[in-house]
Amino acid sequence: MADNLLVVRGLKQYYPVKGGLGKEPSYVKAVDNVDFEVRRGEVFGIVGESGCGKSTLGKSICKLIEPTEGSIVLDGEEISKYTPKQMRPIRKKVQMVFQDPYASLNPRMSVRDIVAEPLIIHGLTKTREETDKKVVELLRRVGLDDYHANRYPHEFSGGQRQRVGIARALAVQPQLIIADEPVSALDVSIQSQVLNLMNQLKRDMNLTYIFVAHDLSVVEHISDRVGVMYLGNFVEEGDKYSLYQNPLHPYTQALLSAVPIPDPKAKKERIILEGNIPSALNPPTGCKFHTRCPKCMERCKTEAPQKYQVGDDHFVYCHLYDTEEAKKNAKAAENAVTHQ
Repeated sequence: MADNLLVVRGLKQYYPVKGGLGKEPSYVKAVDNVDFEVRRGEVFGIVGESGCGKSTLGKSICKLIEPTEGSIVLDGEEISKYTPKQMRPIRKKVQMVFQDPYASLNPRMSVRDIVAEPLIIHGLTKTREETDKKVVELLRRVGLDDYHANRYPHEFSGGQRQRVGIARALAVQPQLIIADEPVSALDVSIQSQVLNLMNQLKRDMNLTYIFVAHDLSVVEHISDRVGVMYLGNFVEEGDKYSLYQNPLHPYTQALLSAVPIPDPKAKKERIILEGNIPSALNPPTGCKFHTRCPKCMERCKTEAPQKYQVGDDHFVYCHLYDTEEAKKNAKAAENAVTHQ
């Protein structure tokens, strides 16, 4: 589709684990055959439990780690096989904001040097005066000032450090920003400030985000569409209203049942999943969720589900929806929620 900024097909990220003497190496399948698209100007949220492959997916897309297999098309350009040298001009199109705002900043560099570095590397400014002027402009855009430019990361709070990280990402005027749990290390009050800042920057600079998080409330607040991951695969994908009001996959239903309600008198049925998440080194056959699924059928144990469309912009990977009647019922439930 012409409005897709990013198209990912069959993306895999495997990590080899050496076996014993005479044994072939096995692989940790962190990301396993993932397909999805991100449209221009939207926020695509990715949620799931810790270890499901969210962060690895983000790093693979911008090639901070080399994908094992698959296609990554960014702004119409296939980049999955690009060398580091070929990726350099692409870095101006896609940037990353990391989870830990302290570990991602060089403690020996001043904020001025941290934000100026991408400007210098990509030749976006020609003189020291021009660079300093651009740095101050970027700092002001994220809520800081030229007063902060000569200070070092250890002199800032977590929220301020994350603002510096955002300013550094904005320096090259990217089209896509991959935010890897950018507010999970911050206090709740600071989280809202950073989220509001990211929303404002999105409007002002026509940005597109991939927003990775495990906090479903945060993802609902900022995202336009949401993908739910489990053990290296998407299990459900759709616009946030359809997905949150009418979750279809048993895993999504269990996740949303655990979201707290800000009303002590309200009652909510909690879905408790049995067992632990299987190892990505030896994932289950068929549907990877079948070992914990309360609605598991016999075919789930041997046959991986396809991607079924059950709404205008709502997709689910589950055998429960492989018949036209099941899709029709799911669509009717979605329409009922929409018209409430």
